[in-house]
Amino acid sequence: QVQLVESGGGLVQPGGSLRLSCTAYGTVLSINEMEWYRQAPGKERELVAGITSAGSTNYADSVKGRFTISKENAKNTVYLQMDALKPEDTAVYYCYADIIQTIIPRSLEVWGQGTLVTVSS
Repeated sequence: QVQLVESGGGLVQPGGSLRLSCTAYGTVLSINEMEWYRQAPGKERELVAGITSAGSTNYADSVKGRFTISKENAKNTVYLQMDALKPEDTAVYYCYADIIQTIIPRSLEVWGQGTLVTVSS
């Protein structure tokens, strides 16, 4: 089994920065892709950023130039560096991973429990 553990959320003032981390633990052979989603109160969950095994990245238009996704393969960890935060970035941020396991079934999609980011003065 695989578990995603997120950390780094919290309260920050507008214009501030936070870095989220997400680590995959368990029967991980390799990771095809890891993504960050967010869900604000009363809104649907949306993709924020993603990174493939090859290192290709993609971002939502609303965060381009402010957020940076990166990964550390040896630690099965993905990061989301969030700069110039705005109140509208307030949401629960979820990590998602498309994983190849060492056990059957080989392919597995897994979500983290979510971490709350609040941007407010």
